Amino acid sequence: MSDHQLRTRTPAGPAPGPRTPGSRAAVALRAAAPALAVYAAARALGLLVFWAAASAAGKAPLGPLSGRWDSVWYQRIAENGYGYTVTLPDGSVHADLAFFPLLPALERGLSEVTPLTLGGAGLLVAWTAGLVAAWGVFAVGAHLYGRRTGVVLAALWGVYPTAFVQSMAYTETLFTALAAWALYAVLKGRWIVAGALTVLAGLTRPTAAALIAALAITSAATLVREYRAGDSGGGGGGGIGPVLRRHARMIVGVALAPLGWLAYVVFVAVREGSPFAYFDVQAQWGNNIDGGRALAAFIAGLPWPAALGLCAALGLLGWLVVLCVRQRQPLPVLVYALTIVVISLIGAGYFGSRPRLMMPAFPLLLPPAVALLRLRTTGRTAALLAVLACASAGYGAWTLLGAGPP
Repeated sequence: MSDHQLRTRTPAGPAPGPRTPGSRAAVALRAAAPALAVYAAARALGLLVFWAAASAAGKAPLGPLSGRWDSVWYQRIAENGYGYTVTLPDGSVHADLAFFPLLPALERGLSEVTPLTLGGAGLLVAWTAGLVAAWGVFAVGAHLYGRRTGVVLAALWGVYPTAFVQSMAYTETLFTALAAWALYAVLKGRWIVAGALTVLAGLTRPTAAALIAALAITSAATLVREYRAGDSGGGGGGGIGPVLRRHARMIVGVALAPLGWLAYVVFVAVREGSPFAYFDVQAQWGNNIDGGRALAAFIAGLPWPAALGLCAALGLLGWLVVLCVRQRQPLPVLVYALTIVVISLIGAGYFGSRPRLMMPAFPLLLPPAVALLRLRTTGRTAALLAVLACASAGYGAWTLLGAGPP
């Protein structure tokens, strides 16, 4: 090397060290910042429209968000534990054992360490979980189809027709946050993390069964594929033993996954003295599985214009499912979304709650998110999202000021 080269060469700095978990999280948060900003703007618009509508109607804006319907049941559990029942005029008994314990536990813990009431603590959990869920939704979308898709996916989840529930002291945002990050962990091969998050999801909502199924079916497909590859001389290593050893962490994660859901079902069984007590409790609430008969009867009882409209909406849902399959979404993502949809449709519960029950199935929004990015300009995509946000906010205000639960 010449003297000139020695004089003009820029000295290399010290090699960057490995990123710490904190630095990795900071980088990930910066990448997700646009998605979180768009999501927060959509939810802020929803709250603003609802506040204006509630004020015009002479009602307290926070009342329906934290003091009605299921929110009251969660807060009663947080305050007094389980054991409250209501006997309806028709003789059916509604017990608080139908509600899973994680949200009440968080409400109780926050109210004890902060000045917040139980209702305020429930809202803090829901609003914080909404941001964490939007981050997880973005992470899944960005991992599969790029950052721009992740941003649009988070935005679409924030303007979902029943997205107003994301601002209530309900469990949908908490469950979606856990499910989205569990799916992301599976996509990144972090099975034990996925299993642990699924444990928490199983303590949040019964629809954790969809997440458990996603992990179990994906792991089974992986094991079968590698076993067959090894058995046919494809280099995967012959015999089931080597395959199981290579995927020990995956097996541990899958074994962990159902423990939260099972723990609560067992708790109810022991408390009530019957192995099927939890399912009996859900049946008394009308939440038993009937294979879709209640949905068919509901449609048949509607005036024909409303029935046609509902059938069209179900057709749109089916079309989204087909698009997800054609999009070749990864197996865990697809199984999770489809199972959420099936569970929501084959239950005998109150029909008006079904769109809310399907809200955690955010992978259904991946095909529209990809399609929106095909618009010629970013301005058109933003304008369409703004229109959807306004429609969602208006529908949310109308629903929350109504008499029936969402």
